[in-house]
Amino acid sequence: MIHEVFMPALSSTMTEGKIVSWEKSPGDKIEKGETVVVVESDKADMDVESFYEGYLATIIVSAGDSAPVGAAIALVAETEAEIESAKQQAAGKSQPTAKSATPEPAAATQSKVEEPAITQASTSRQNGRSIASPRAKKLAKELSVDLKSLHGSGPHGRIVAEDVEAAAGKTKQPTGTTATPGMTPPTPTPASAPAPQVKPAAPAAPVAVAPGQVVPFNTLQNAVVRNMVASLQVPVFRVGYTITTDHLDKLYKQIKSKGVTMTALLAKAVAVTLQKHPLLNATYTDAGIQHNSGINIAVAVAMEGGGLITPVLQNADQVDIYSLSRSWKDLVERSRAKQLQPAEYTTGTFTLSNLGMYGVDSFDAILPPGQGSILAIGGARPQVVATEDGMMGVRRQMTVNITCDHRIIYGADAAAFLQDLAKLIETNTQSLTM
Repeated sequence: MIHEVFMPALSSTMTEGKIVSWEKSPGDKIEKGETVVVVESDKADMDVESFYEGYLATIIVSAGDSAPVGAAIALVAETEAEIESAKQQAAGKSQPTAKSATPEPAAATQSKVEEPAITQASTSRQNGRSIASPRAKKLAKELSVDLKSLHGSGPHGRIVAEDVEAAAGKTKQPTGTTATPGMTPPTPTPASAPAPQVKPAAPAAPVAVAPGQVVPFNTLQNAVVRNMVASLQVPVFRVGYTITTDHLDKLYKQIKSKGVTMTALLAKAVAVTLQKHPLLNATYTDAGIQHNSGINIAVAVAMEGGGLITPVLQNADQVDIYSLSRSWKDLVERSRAKQLQPAEYTTGTFTLSNLGMYGVDSFDAILPPGQGSILAIGGARPQVVATEDGMMGVRRQMTVNITCDHRIIYGADAAAFLQDLAKLIETNTQSLTM
C-alpha cells in the first residue's frame, strides 16, 4: 500500500508551506513517529513525523520549494516491492496536487493510496521529550547515543548534531587513539545508513541587492501581507494619549538588574488595566462579541530577513513581573531561531507594538486580524510641562496610540482604558511588582 504525504496545516493561518529539508532520502526506511521532513510554516520551522512504518519511495516537492496545504509532497510505500510502483505513480506529478485530487488511473490500478502518511508538527521541543534537531536524532540512532543523557549546546538547550558526535567520540573512541582536548574524534557513518538527501542549511549571509532587482517575499513576509490585507476589511478608529513615565522609569532602574525588561513592564501594565476594561480585550465575531477567557498580550518583534512575529505572554495579568520577563526573553530567543509553536504566536488577545526604542515619537499601528485592539508605544523623552502648582517643570513623557475595532469598541471605551493605563503608570507602578 502507498500513502501520500501531504503538506500539513501547522497553524490556522497557514495556506502553504516551504520544505526546509528532507530528513530521509528516497528508499530510506521510516519508523512510525520519526521525523521525515522539516517544514517552514508562516513563522516557524516545524519537524513533521510519520504516521506509519515504511519506505520513503519518492519526493514530489524538493527542499527549498513550496506547496499549498493539502498538496502531496512525497509518497511512502509500506514495502520495498512497492517503491517502484510509487515512483511510476509520482512520475506524472509535475506540480504538487491537492489532497482531494484523484490519482491517475494507471497508478491506481497498481496500488491503493490511503490516508496521509505524516502527523502534525512534532511537539518534542515542549512536551518533555529530548529537545533535538532532526539531524541530531538521526545521528543518535546511527551512533547508538542516548539523547536523554545529553545537554544541548544549541539555541534554548537544543541538542544539535555536534553534541551527538561529541558524545559518540567520548564513548566509542577506537582503541589506540587519543582524544585531543577540545577536539571531536571522527565518527564514521555506517555505510548501511545513507545521509539525508538535504541537510538543514546554516543561516545564509545577507545577500547584496542590486538596484532595480525584485526580491521575492519569503514565507514570513507573505504571511504578514495576508494579515495586513485582511485588516483593511475592519473599520477602525485611533485615539492618542500622553503619559508621564517618571515613576515607570524609576521602577525600571530599580529592578532592571533582576532581569526585568521594559517590554515586560509595559505588557504587565496593559494587562492589569485590561482587567477593568474587558471590552478592549474582546474579539468581533459574526454572532456577537467574543469575550476572551484570558488576557494574552502579544508583542510585535521584527525578524531578521524581513517580516515580524508576535510572541504571546499568556495570562500576563496573573504572572509576576519577574516570571513574565523570563518568559519574554525565552520567547524572543526562540522566535528569532524560528522555534515557536503556533500557540505561542497566534493566541494573543491584545497586541503591543513598541517603536520607542528606535526614537519614534508616535505612530499608528494596524489592527491584527482576530483582535479588538493594538497599542502603539512611542519613546519617552524629557518635556517641559506645567506642573499642578502652576510652575514649570521637566517630565519624561511618551505618546501611545490605540487602534480599535469600531464594530465592538467605541471612542469612550478606548479613552477610559488609556486614562486608567496612564493613572497606573504615573501613580501606582509599584503595584506591578506585586
